[in-house]
Amino acid sequence: MSVFDNKRLDNSTFKLDIDRMRDGWYTDKYFVNIANMLTVLAKENYIYNGQYPNLPSSMVEKGINCGDIEVEMQFFTRRLGDTVVVGIDKALTMLRHCTGYWQEDQWVDTHANLEVWAVQDGCTVHSNGDPMDVQPVMRVRGHYRDFAHLETTLLGILARASRVATNVYQTLIAARGKPLLFFPARFDVHEVQAADGYAYHIAVERYNMDYAHKLGPFVSTDAQGDWWGGAGGGTVAHAAIASFLGDTAEAMLAFARIQPASIVRIALVDFNNDCVTDSLRVCTAMFQKYRELVDKGEMDEAERYRLYGVRLDTSASLRDVSVPPLGDPKLDLGVTPRLVHIVREALDNAWKDWNLPAEWVERAQEFCSFVKIVVSGGFDAERIDRFERLGVPVDIYAVGSSLFDNHGPTKADYTADVVRVKIHGEWVDMAKIGRRPCENPDLERIW
Repeated sequence: MSVFDNKRLDNSTFKLDIDRMRDGWYTDKYFVNIANMLTVLAKENYIYNGQYPNLPSSMVEKGINCGDIEVEMQFFTRRLGDTVVVGIDKALTMLRHCTGYWQEDQWVDTHANLEVWAVQDGCTVHSNGDPMDVQPVMRVRGHYRDFAHLETTLLGILARASRVATNVYQTLIAARGKPLLFFPARFDVHEVQAADGYAYHIAVERYNMDYAHKLGPFVSTDAQGDWWGGAGGGTVAHAAIASFLGDTAEAMLAFARIQPASIVRIALVDFNNDCVTDSLRVCTAMFQKYRELVDKGEMDEAERYRLYGVRLDTSASLRDVSVPPLGDPKLDLGVTPRLVHIVREALDNAWKDWNLPAEWVERAQEFCSFVKIVVSGGFDAERIDRFERLGVPVDIYAVGSSLFDNHGPTKADYTADVVRVKIHGEWVDMAKIGRRPCENPDLERIW
């Protein structure tokens, strides 16, 4: 359930590998070993016989079956500041389908014996770094032996999805509400794309809610949109331009003719390391075809040739030839503020060289000014913030691997701690030193 639609996703979306998850195949082995040990002790009716319990002797004297122990476990992140929480629905689905134990070849489902509280995907939690003052995103009570084999997978989805969502959210803040193209698919294995795309989608919705924006999500693969009904989109690749012998304009004309008009036309213009020349060639070629079709009255067909944007993706090892050297040559490498300004000015003035009849001048100006500038290639929240503070005329940022970052301020690992145990019907604090049971007003009883 997200805070935006109050609908929970279930296994029809996640398609869990249920049998192997029940076996603990995805879980750190020590959790599986603990579950097996507690199961055996429960069958033996083992009664605690130690000498140093963290309990009053009056409780211990009544006898405590450690194998049958019920615990309260809380799940939380210690990422400093605010974390956009994602992964809750998948974690709940794991608990619902994989809590229990094998009895010979039959699975005994005990999930209904759990007590579970959780926040919704899209909620935020805050951490000041103090592990004694955390905001749990999920609380589970029940026989630990029945869900110990899920601890790794529960933490994994919460950590991964919340990290991506929070990194996206922070990058959107840096971009001051400009669209963010989600381009990290090539930087990890394909199995994570659906979860990552959903985390991105939730982050966009969270940003829209917090900042009163109406940004849409832009993912690059269909898999990234699988959990929320989105579809992949994108620009023209360098490989396509190579297929047209380095002629970016010709590649875009072919793309525009063949692809449906619903796919935005964004030209990749750094293939020849001359973003200005290729931007102007593409803009001119697309406009000429657009004008020709409008003059014929073929308005729908003309829309195929409306240039939505140009993408600058200059390598960090190159200086675009349209950028004159100035001072430290290292400052001219890659997609720089100066390059963006130069391309924007060139596009805005392209129509002046088109020798147009009077009735087409205004429409030509609009055609050129409509063209967006998309930048990509090593952008992260810090670099985007710098571009925005400088007033660089970027319209859209395409961001990749930085959205997976997990160190320093972006570290979003999750922890699960047992903080209470149930002794003779009473819940008793039983957390390791440095931890304690904590509350979160956003927790909702699930079952």
